[in-house]
Amino acid sequence: MQLQTGSKSSVQAAETRKIIHLDMDAFYASVEQRDNPALRGQPVAVGGSRQRGVVAAASYEARQFGVRSAMASVTAQRKCPGLIFVKPRFEVYKAVSRQIREIFADYTPLIEPLSLDEAYLDVTHNLKNVPSATRIAEEIRARILAETGLTASAGISYNKFLAKLASDYRKPNGQFVIKPHEGLAFVETLEVGQFHGIGHVTAAKMNQLGIFTGLDLRQQTELFLQQHFGKAGRYYYAIARAQDHRPVEPDRLRKSIGSENTFERDLTTYEELVAGLQPELESVWEYCRRTDVWGRTVTVKVKYDDFQQITRSRTTLLPVSSKELLEQVCREQLAALLPLAKGVRLLGVSVSNLTTTEAAAGQQLTLIF
Repeated sequence: MQLQTGSKSSVQAAETRKIIHLDMDAFYASVEQRDNPALRGQPVAVGGSRQRGVVAAASYEARQFGVRSAMASVTAQRKCPGLIFVKPRFEVYKAVSRQIREIFADYTPLIEPLSLDEAYLDVTHNLKNVPSATRIAEEIRARILAETGLTASAGISYNKFLAKLASDYRKPNGQFVIKPHEGLAFVETLEVGQFHGIGHVTAAKMNQLGIFTGLDLRQQTELFLQQHFGKAGRYYYAIARAQDHRPVEPDRLRKSIGSENTFERDLTTYEELVAGLQPELESVWEYCRRTDVWGRTVTVKVKYDDFQQITRSRTTLLPVSSKELLEQVCREQLAALLPLAKGVRLLGVSVSNLTTTEAAAGQQLTLIF
């Protein structure tokens, strides 16, 4: 995650923003429980139950037993003997995601999807002319429940970092507001492991350095943090001060289309890598399908537990216009990482060298003739 810096006036402008982070509650599992009444109230895992299967998502009932996404299915079954495995239905999840995005679009064009189940919304100047971001979040959550039968949680604040933190604060089916004068106080009381972008390995390293809370983190110099955590030190220095000047960036044709995620725990097996990358792959594919834009270059981004970052890219002769091919390329890129010498804390996928279907068809005809 990169933070933008700017002048004092730009910082002040950023602090007047009204940002909502909407996050669906246990999205895949909740869709399955909605569509199958027999699963309601039961511990459910979306994923494969085979020996080498991986949990893609877990219901809150399963999470009470310690079942988490990207966990090996055999481990999940051991933690929760009554766990019910359900095969994922990504086409259904994507259809529901589109339904939810349509609700967002009634309020603002400034929508930055992060995955199928979460997005940032800038409602500073919104289509409903509603001055309260809190009220807008309440309306959106109520509409999502009424129109899809699913619950969502919301965080409201003056920047993206705090809005993301706030959405986790009252999960599930809740919302929380962090006002501009509350940002510093809110951050300083949190354990560093609760910060978005700080995984358990990094949190443990911070603890060894005597950094346990946001206040401890704020007392460190930027130089100190960069010496111990590399480029990420600048990010930690900023968020300890509740600073994040990144704007909400809506969908648009750009040089590349990508999605990435930092995991709560490091991934250590190929199966975990595949499961961990799948939601990001789905998000990228959904954008390509919806906008009719395709790419020839597929890049997988990997950040290890020591913050070393690498990318692996492959360029195809024609644009990648099928999800099966995108998945195949990504899996090959992940397989090339084996054997893993260290844990993986972040995975991302992007496509570049973009073109449209019409242009791709013209290119194919040229190649044929």
